[in-house]
Amino acid sequence: MDQSIFRKRIRSVQNLLKEGEVLLLFAANLKIRNRDVEYKFRQDSDYYYLTGIEEEDGILTLRRNHSAHFALPKDKEREIWTGIRLGKEEIGRRLELDDSFDLSDWNSRICEILTNQFTLYHFFGKDRERDTKLLDLISTLNLRLREGKFGPQRWEIPNFLHEMRMIKSPEEIEKLKEASEITAAGHKRLMRETRPLMFEFELEAILESEYLRLGAWGGGYGHIVAAGKNATILHYTSNRARIGETDAILVDSGAEKDYYTADVTRVFPAGKKFTSEQKTIYELVLLAQKEAIANTKSGVEFNFVHEKTVRTLASGLKDLGFLKGELSELIERGEFRRFYMHRTGHYLGMDVHDVGRYFENGKSKPMQNGLVVTVEPGLYFDPSDESIPERFRGIGVRIEDDVLVNGETPIVLTSGIPKEIGEIEALRD
Repeated sequence: MDQSIFRKRIRSVQNLLKEGEVLLLFAANLKIRNRDVEYKFRQDSDYYYLTGIEEEDGILTLRRNHSAHFALPKDKEREIWTGIRLGKEEIGRRLELDDSFDLSDWNSRICEILTNQFTLYHFFGKDRERDTKLLDLISTLNLRLREGKFGPQRWEIPNFLHEMRMIKSPEEIEKLKEASEITAAGHKRLMRETRPLMFEFELEAILESEYLRLGAWGGGYGHIVAAGKNATILHYTSNRARIGETDAILVDSGAEKDYYTADVTRVFPAGKKFTSEQKTIYELVLLAQKEAIANTKSGVEFNFVHEKTVRTLASGLKDLGFLKGELSELIERGEFRRFYMHRTGHYLGMDVHDVGRYFENGKSKPMQNGLVVTVEPGLYFDPSDESIPERFRGIGVRIEDDVLVNGETPIVLTSGIPKEIGEIEALRD
């Protein structure tokens, strides 16, 4: 994104801060995978949202009338091994900050930054060691009250930043569309190339390679490739099983491009056609999903979509004989949770389970234009549940799309991925 976008975001946050309030925002640091091998680095989403900087260990500090950043110093020897660093001057120029320092200056300047600031905004809980140091420092500062100096009296999580991130700008929507298009390429390739007796990890490899080939960072979360009864495990990620001749394969995977991720689930047969039982369950889930998408409108409470989905699925399960009794009582008692145990969707953006509150003052929040959500009903039939007819045991179906709230007309960003049975089976020929 253009650097002006990050500068504008910083100014927007500063305008939200009152006199005597300070925000500290920390970049991600490198994590050890094993021995001296590090995990692939991915920047903290909140930090990147305001800075656009992909280097580790940086710190952004914002007050209403002052902005500063602390960065890893330029170091020719280190840069030979790990790449060119931006350095404090370049970061200060890009973001038009009041001050820009080397990271080595942090310990000597943090007291000055916090002194006589009444409220500290910081994402407590991400790094306990850092949190402890900050709280210890605040306690030390508050021993100076007789000098007319004090440290923050209140410390809070900056939820206002997450509220900003909830509503996507036109530039962010374009990034999500790019991620969706790459995701579509991966899912469609799987539908064309998968054959019985392949292993789940082979499908995972196809997805990741297609995402990387098309310029994505890779998957925005761990790929779920679940064949047969593995599809009844909601967050199955071992992906080691061989695919059976009559298995249905549930694939939950989304590409991440430029820090924005898609999140899509599709189900397709290992062979050329769904079995009749798989088709029956699939059609019910697809019906519920289409209704849920139609309800994804500005002003509609987020929880309303879930409640309507529950009713559609419970009614279908009752019609098929899996639930018995009065529909309203079945829902009230939660009988449907044997088959549908998760929510119908979540916010989506820089994080697959994106930030923002779902309830305010105990009431479900209404959706707003620019919000992007997933819509993902599912049904799962426990393979060990002998009360279920054997031919249905082990079937798991979830259908998930990414939807932009747009007035009365929801926009499905992932509409390019087939989900009609006829479309899927045509790709399987």
